[in-house]
Amino acid sequence: MKAIAVDLGGTNIKAAVIDKESGIIEQLTTPTKANLGKDLLLDRIAETISQLSNKYETIGVGMGLPGMVSLDQETVLNPPNLPGWNKVNVSEAIYDRLGIRCKIENDANVAALGSLHFGAGKQFESFIMITLGTGVGGGIIYNKKLFKGSRGMAGELGHVIIDYHGPLSNSVTRGTVEAYLGQRFLSRFASDMISQQPSNPLYKRFGPTFDELEPVDLTRSAQEGNELAVEILRKSGARLGYAIINYVHMMDIRKFIISGGVSKAGDFLFEPARDIVRKHMMAPFQDGFELISEDLGNDSALLGAAGLAFDAFS
Repeated sequence: MKAIAVDLGGTNIKAAVIDKESGIIEQLTTPTKANLGKDLLLDRIAETISQLSNKYETIGVGMGLPGMVSLDQETVLNPPNLPGWNKVNVSEAIYDRLGIRCKIENDANVAALGSLHFGAGKQFESFIMITLGTGVGGGIIYNKKLFKGSRGMAGELGHVIIDYHGPLSNSVTRGTVEAYLGQRFLSRFASDMISQQPSNPLYKRFGPTFDELEPVDLTRSAQEGNELAVEILRKSGARLGYAIINYVHMMDIRKFIISGGVSKAGDFLFEPARDIVRKHMMAPFQDGFELISEDLGNDSALLGAAGLAFDAFS
């Protein structure tokens, strides 16, 4: 069984033919050019799909994209970096152009589906995926199915508030999970701490503006024994732990899979999170708790989009 997967980003349209058993068979990339407008972008997506659909027999298309997606997985609302896409029925647009069935899903939910079908999540009936990328996203898998809530928009895990006096992010209030663990915001949080220690190598390299500081620099410094970098990641990991406690107490799901660039910090983040969970999560919820990383890498979005098609059309 094969499906076409599309990963629609602000820079590139990535597409692939994916076999349910063996994974990616063929892949291609084309520039998004979102500034040309909604209809021309939909044409470009359709053209990209057709290059693959003409060569392979597939069951349909699954597409991951930014923004909130309707319960029927057909319409996206206000996706960032896509001008003019206030409310677009993408499934209908693709079917009208190609006659091929298409389902769409939020890119963080797609990451969870990728893990469920091809990655670390295959071993679990239910789990929560937390994506630590530019921002913080997430997806909830319950009984091997994506949990979407009553209107289709569940899983905005990065916008859960853990300290309403905390730093700002893209959320409408302060102190959300994203403010401590999103790539941009972690760097900002780190710069506040580093600026207080001008003798530290991190200040000497990135200060006083810290414009070029990235989470990967903190991880490298921690690996080299920089105690300030270790402390910054420890504080962020503790926030991750408190967020996980909220998710567990709310959903009674005890398996957590972490992905995204910030997750490369590994146990510098994960061990403080586990420590907070051990200390502060209600005892009955401790049984069966696991926190692991996802290693699908850059292929996760395409694999997850294919998983969406497999779930919808097989």
